Amino acid sequence: MFRDLSTKEVFASICPARTNFSQTFPSTGRTAAAKLTHPYPMKKTMRLLTAVFAGLFANAQAGEGEKVDYPAPEVSGINQDGATVNLADVYKKGPTVVFFYPKADTPGCTKQACSLRDAFADLSKQGVQVLGVSFDKPEAQKGFRDKFTLPYDLIADPEGKIVDAFKVDRMAKGLLNLATRQCFLIKDGKVIWQDRKASTDQQAADIQRVLASLK
Repeated sequence: MFRDLSTKEVFASICPARTNFSQTFPSTGRTAAAKLTHPYPMKKTMRLLTAVFAGLFANAQAGEGEKVDYPAPEVSGINQDGATVNLADVYKKGPTVVFFYPKADTPGCTKQACSLRDAFADLSKQGVQVLGVSFDKPEAQKGFRDKFTLPYDLIADPEGKIVDAFKVDRMAKGLLNLATRQCFLIKDGKVIWQDRKASTDQQAADIQRVLASLK
């Protein structure tokens, strides 16, 4: 999304300046241009940009996460092929990994998705289902899935329905629809482990560690 843009272009795409306007004074007939202003203070915007870039490009170390016990959200979404996926039906098939990522086909998100791709055969032997979720639209999810040969469904959640159901934070509320990187393990209809600061290239290792602890 942002990796081929300059910092200035990213800044403009996130926080566009307010439109210039001019005013004509009847008494003189002269026109005065109003000063161009920006709706967001520079310091606030730079903090925002730092958070966004950290989320998209970070190569986080393996996270510990935490064991929990609460009902898994029973919501549905559209996958990369436009088909409806009912998460409750997926849970019934076996342990389910639901991971959230900021943006399809960005470096950190690619590492996270490919980590689970490379471990998919081993996870499948344990009956584990995998679902990826982001604000991306179905066509973006399909492009991401096809490009990296991901063997599991990617759910398009442009309205944030699934993000909100799992109480996943957004990187910048009101400005960008980017979910923070998080991961959940569901078994028997309950979330049994969650990582609110999920890893990228160690995502599968974290899941396998948790699965091993259940044996």
